[in-house]
Amino acid sequence: MATSCPHISVALGEEVSDSDIAKKFKSVISWNTYRSQPVRPAKRRKIAAPVCGTCDISLSRPFACLHCSYAACWRDDHAVNHLRDSGVDAKTGSLFCAECDDFVYDSKIEALHLSAMVSAEEKRTKYQSSKHPRETYKPWTPSLKELEALDGVERIPCHACGVGTTADLCIRRRGLLNLGQTCYMNVVLQCFIHNPLLRNYFLSDKHNCKQCKVENCTCCEMDKLFTEIYSDDPVPYGPITFLATTWKASAEISGYAQQDAHEFFMANLNHIHSTSRGCTNVSCNCIIHSTFSGSLQSDVTCDRCGNVTTTIDPVLDISLELKGKAGEASSGDTLGACLRRHVLNPSVIHVLIFVKIDSRKPKNWGKNTAVLNVSRHHHIQKLPPVLAFQFKRFEHKTNDRSSARKIDTPIRFPASINMEPYTTHFLKEAGKENVGSLLSYPGREAMCEYDLFAVINHEGQINNGHYTNYARCKDEWYRFDDDKVTPSSLGACLSSNAYMCFYVKRHLDYKPNMTPTYVLTRETEAQREKELEKEKAARMKEVEDDLLSML
Repeated sequence: MATSCPHISVALGEEVSDSDIAKKFKSVISWNTYRSQPVRPAKRRKIAAPVCGTCDISLSRPFACLHCSYAACWRDDHAVNHLRDSGVDAKTGSLFCAECDDFVYDSKIEALHLSAMVSAEEKRTKYQSSKHPRETYKPWTPSLKELEALDGVERIPCHACGVGTTADLCIRRRGLLNLGQTCYMNVVLQCFIHNPLLRNYFLSDKHNCKQCKVENCTCCEMDKLFTEIYSDDPVPYGPITFLATTWKASAEISGYAQQDAHEFFMANLNHIHSTSRGCTNVSCNCIIHSTFSGSLQSDVTCDRCGNVTTTIDPVLDISLELKGKAGEASSGDTLGACLRRHVLNPSVIHVLIFVKIDSRKPKNWGKNTAVLNVSRHHHIQKLPPVLAFQFKRFEHKTNDRSSARKIDTPIRFPASINMEPYTTHFLKEAGKENVGSLLSYPGREAMCEYDLFAVINHEGQINNGHYTNYARCKDEWYRFDDDKVTPSSLGACLSSNAYMCFYVKRHLDYKPNMTPTYVLTRETEAQREKELEKEKAARMKEVEDDLLSML
């Protein structure tokens, strides 16, 4: 379906890009893209915020007319009363038709929106360089081979609006049934579902459960999960087989007792990795490592000799200490403060050294030992496409899990965050001792911007608590409480008491003009299978020739 409105085609004309409406549409989208970016030139002229042309109130989300310079709000139908033909929401690019009296879909407008937004980002951001140029955006046009594959294929329509679309245009929101204190599983699965990288991977049939031969395969369970979520069944789904597969793979979190959502999250990352095609223990490029894998650099400095020992460890998430203590009232904490304590503040380690003594003399351990102090700094050496933060809310004083206590310190976290000040590259350039320069050093900010897309919350205490979560579908926020899905807002999400936060990179960095590794792996495996078939056929022919010669 190319359009849901018969009037927009007439207004656009045959040459869409040359029409006045298209030019005004692209200018509005470019303006909003530039305005929403936190990284801007140091010297710029101040631009007043747009106001409604009727009531003169400031507009955080302006609605622009495509025929004149009028902008309006929706109060008392100010926007509708002005429109002659059409108008556009500057934030989302949604088009409103006055004749239809509704927002409409048009494939040409969608293509204009994407092109204008990406073009504005390429001009404004700082990740362009002569050494590492970014591949410029080009709209996808199917090749002859792809046209043959698409010939006769029926496009699946969106179940919400009836328009033939893809996952990016319309996102399903479906609750998950509680199977008996399994809220910890439901919140993690909802975060998987709303993770754009995982969603695109499994919806593009990178792993097909009908063709997989691995027993107890978690990747197959993920494929089934996305199939169910994006089906036309509105009834809440019960992930029974996913739970059973996890129990078989991880006995420590099996049973109907309350479990920790973070443990379930980490366990399933390992299960998905181990059941992915072509997974390795070193430099793995499976979907989990391509999405969550980063590296943490640890510098250990000896206070006596000044020697620095550097180690780089791979990480799938970042666990952060909270300022408060269990059972104590606290004024609150922030994600930025937790990161600064984790990265900027060195931890002092006391190392007990045994001095070599003469074996013929009595061993007096008290006189032949020394304590050496070393300091350890943590830096983020490589940022992953998706950042997973866990706040250590459960304080364990002993190995007994029942003795753990919860830290109820409120935590404030932003809708978007720039991770550049916490990277090894940034600290190396700015100078580790000059902490004040961390805020002014002009680094690679554009490639380190992250946007929040999911939050996991824990309510109550450890023994009688409950997990819920928030997730973003495009620009809309929803609250998920097992099978109940309710519309929410960004403000409600940011004011919640978070246990885990998930951020996705605004600009994914990749090597331009190169074939993805999973495509190369798939082609190599296909070629290897053909060679094995040829070898098998050759052996069978030799056996047949030997039998004929014997006769």
